[in-house]
Amino acid sequence: MGSSESRLADLSANEYIQKFVGKEIIAPNDPFWEQFLSFTFIPPKSAADQRNLDESVQGICRQLLANNPRSGNFHSLVSFFIDKSIRVRANDSQNDNFTFSWSTHNSLFVLKVLCKFFVENISEEDFVNQFEIGGDRRSAAVEGNEQFSKLDLFLSCLVELLVDLPIRDTTYALHFEAINCLLVLLSAQLFTSQQASTSMIYRYLMIGKSSIHSCLLMKRLLSHFALREKAPPNFMGRGDSGGSIVLGLASGIWNMLTFGLATSETAKDGEPDSPLADQSLLLILVLVSHCTCEKSLTNPYREALFSFSNSADSSTAVSASSASFTLDFPWMYSALCNAPASDQTTLLLYLLIHCNTNMRSFIISRADIELLVVPILKTLYHAPHSNSHHIYMSLIILLILSEDEIFNKAVHQIKLRSVTWYTERAISEISLGGLLVLVVIRTIQYNILKMRDKYLHTNCLAALANMSSQFSDLHPYVSQRLVSLFETLAKKHNRLSTDVAALKRSKSTAPSENESEMEQDLAVLEDVLRMVLEILNSCLTHQLTTNPNLIYTLLYKKEAFEMFKSHPAFQEVVCNIDLVITYFAYKLQQIQSDLGESDVLATIQQGAMQWNKDRLKKFPDLKFKYVEEDRPEEFFIPYIWSLVCQSSGIHWNMDKVKLFFPETSDGEC
Repeated sequence: MGSSESRLADLSANEYIQKFVGKEIIAPNDPFWEQFLSFTFIPPKSAADQRNLDESVQGICRQLLANNPRSGNFHSLVSFFIDKSIRVRANDSQNDNFTFSWSTHNSLFVLKVLCKFFVENISEEDFVNQFEIGGDRRSAAVEGNEQFSKLDLFLSCLVELLVDLPIRDTTYALHFEAINCLLVLLSAQLFTSQQASTSMIYRYLMIGKSSIHSCLLMKRLLSHFALREKAPPNFMGRGDSGGSIVLGLASGIWNMLTFGLATSETAKDGEPDSPLADQSLLLILVLVSHCTCEKSLTNPYREALFSFSNSADSSTAVSASSASFTLDFPWMYSALCNAPASDQTTLLLYLLIHCNTNMRSFIISRADIELLVVPILKTLYHAPHSNSHHIYMSLIILLILSEDEIFNKAVHQIKLRSVTWYTERAISEISLGGLLVLVVIRTIQYNILKMRDKYLHTNCLAALANMSSQFSDLHPYVSQRLVSLFETLAKKHNRLSTDVAALKRSKSTAPSENESEMEQDLAVLEDVLRMVLEILNSCLTHQLTTNPNLIYTLLYKKEAFEMFKSHPAFQEVVCNIDLVITYFAYKLQQIQSDLGESDVLATIQQGAMQWNKDRLKKFPDLKFKYVEEDRPEEFFIPYIWSLVCQSSGIHWNMDKVKLFFPETSDGEC
């Protein structure tokens, strides 16, 4: 970094920093703090910038860690911040008290840097002690008639700041820093293989002083996500020409620091329009996904997210016992539809439709449901460019939606024009339901070729099965792809069953490992084939008269079903499909002339009017319901923290992370 490194290195020689990290006790009300924290700067814009800062302050942090038991200066800085945050909330007005916001923000920035060093380098017990120890200030803080630990008060202060302080240009950065500080504190989970329910940080948030604000905090964070408040022009150096972070006092105490920030136009163009919204979403996911499996510990943030109701619905009486808070659902729905199609947005949508019955009912009743569904379909369509977790969550959302008959009917009534991102074939018009079927079939075929994941197959087929009884007016291309899916699976089944039979004939001893694996693959494939046949049968049983294109395709591909008429695993359901094919083939033969496509379709439509549906054998309705795994935390916690590490702009030392590489097999919760 050249001069950048030398300037960052100058921090260790700064007299104010040396006094702060030294052995001298500095009282919370000492004028030193105002001088020490009266600087202006551009915070790190990226994880790389954050890493440069972390490396430059390692020695300073270690010095403070060594001297804090005697000086208690970390405790004093926390006290200074708490006092400042109380005053900035009390003095907030339309005139904006910039001085309070500025020094409060700077003290919080320093605390965040120190907390991040602590959570990465010392045990949580030692970290918690840093808030309490030092000099003669070893007792817990007292508020009213109650005693609270300093960490509990600090966490509560951060939450109250987010809840009480309005968003303005002068407070935007303070809100952003408060969320980042909470993420840093909660990242203690990254550096342990223990359950979050045993962590003092998490327990303080769940049952400590800050927990009484859980509903207000969730409402505020969701509001940030929905509103996507634009960052002020000067936030994090936007519009600034260079990569310098200026920490400047009139007295020249601080020098100019350069973190090597990106200055290219590409980097500037890639800046999020609302970093506060993005960071709020990450915090929502972290808060609601931990401490969920401990019966003796309730997660109030999770309960708040799952029970809030619609403020725009005047007909719904909202009682304190049934709803945590109210939010404008149309406003929230619009935000979910228009937000970037990221893993984080998909996870929030999953949590809302899976666990908030009010929100799920509202979403399913929307006449413009395509605004929500089409982005999900685009994610699945571009599966090769998405991670497997994002694909799974997108499919699960479709599966949950498909559990509702209102949704299954509505998607076939909504027409889409010029779906330009679907490039396999130009389609001028298609129903939303037809597009959904196309994309799910494509996902199944992609999984067959690339991922070979039974769980993904199960969710795809379950969603199609739920919808099958409402398939209506399927597009010719959709009908072709549906039957083609069966044809592809049938050919694969024939090859595999032939290979298994040949292997058995050549072996007289016990089955080999390869043979056992092939037999397992064959069993899975037969389950999938059976499900596809049942989906076709369900559509013909309930919607034969509305699907002439599907019947046309079945007639064209009737040979594909011949070999399964006598197969014990398929013959019952194939018998129904064969009855339909035979009936309509006879209708066409009666005409005894060469027919064009339109004539064939007209004959099929006329024959459908005379069809007696009682001719088909009755099968149970296909109904599948999504159920979470017994320990969903084992999936969600590492997934969410991987997103925080990738997207938050905060750098963590991955060499010390234990969550992704646990030393024990215990699940996280």
